[in-house]
Amino acid sequence: MTRTSPASRSEIAECVRRALDRYFKDLDGESPCAIYEMVLRNVERPMLEVVMREADGNQTVAADMLGINRNTLRRKLVEHKLL
Repeated sequence: MTRTSPASRSEIAECVRRALDRYFKDLDGESPCAIYEMVLRNVERPMLEVVMREADGNQTVAADMLGINRNTLRRKLVEHKLL
């Protein structure tokens, strides 16, 4: 299995930074709330969609790609209504 390059990881981190900077600007004085859950929810679903597509729908392969247990993957797919 190929690992992501440091450049790829930093690009993802930079996308998250930009999105959070925009989020805080858009608050326009309102208090932020539940940021951790918001970020996880908004990153996890598209990640699962892409990985499942790349794994041709094979949950065992996708779980291996993600580095998580297949049962954990299945639970997350159900949580995100991807099954």
